[in-house]
Amino acid sequence: MPGSDQVNKWYFFGIIVRGWTMAEKQTEKRHEGAKNLDLNSDAEILALLAIGQAEAAAAVAQAAPAIARAAETAAASIRSGGRLIYAAAGSSGLMALADALELPGTYGLERDRIVVLLAGGMAALSDMKGGPEDDGEEAREAVVALKLGPLDCLIALTASGHTPYPIEAVRAAKAAGARTIGLANNADALLFDIVDVPVFLPTPPEVIAGSTRMGAGTAQKIALNMLSTLMAIRLGHVHDGLMVNVLADNEKLRGRARGIVAEIAKVDDAAAARALDISKGAVKPAVLIAAGADADRANALLEQQEGNLRQALLALHG
Repeated sequence: MPGSDQVNKWYFFGIIVRGWTMAEKQTEKRHEGAKNLDLNSDAEILALLAIGQAEAAAAVAQAAPAIARAAETAAASIRSGGRLIYAAAGSSGLMALADALELPGTYGLERDRIVVLLAGGMAALSDMKGGPEDDGEEAREAVVALKLGPLDCLIALTASGHTPYPIEAVRAAKAAGARTIGLANNADALLFDIVDVPVFLPTPPEVIAGSTRMGAGTAQKIALNMLSTLMAIRLGHVHDGLMVNVLADNEKLRGRARGIVAEIAKVDDAAAARALDISKGAVKPAVLIAAGADADRANALLEQQEGNLRQALLALHG
């Protein structure tokens, strides 16, 4: 790493990146309670680690307005038929993958509408090396191969805010006309200069300096949970706190689907099961069927209301 007396600019894949030292980046600073950490007892170490996680989680609340803008941006893409693409490296990539993989099952989003670009590819899931995060060319090629357009939205994550892989993914996405969102944990992140919606997660220094899989990663996971959940709510996939677009592909979820239909339509379990049989397991039309509509009417109401179950119920009983 260059000292403070060296040139204060680096060049990565055509990007000018502001230089930095460990003392200057929040994600590289050491937590004030970590001095002599290895001399502490197990209980003391674990208590400090827990405090670090809690502090990072609490910091996400400050980003709520930006997360709301990001959720609406993502919802606009899905609503218009576009795709949601996550681009990240290392621990941030794992946070992105966890969020992306659960969206189809939880909220019924089509699997081909959710894409994850992970530095190093899927091989990184069994052998996560550091080098691929610097490969901006790989990111550009991956984005170009997806043939992004104005309907699509790319979400880039990087704790430092300067990682070449997500940075170049954003540049390629913007060149294709796609919407872009960026999450990072340093206020002066280069990422924030190039995305449409910047989301700054002001996490405190890590207990293990620079180990952003800890506090920064926790904050990113929470922020993604919030972003994608609000997106799903605005898309009409949540009704009174119930996941009404769930993909019920196992016994637990089939039972949950019956319970959801029964609760919203105010029918017993047997009637809910019959409605789900008619709708082939789709919860939203099953609710309308259980509430008195036939299958064609249920589907027509949902189409008219752009999938919003509450509005479809009002139209049914209006």
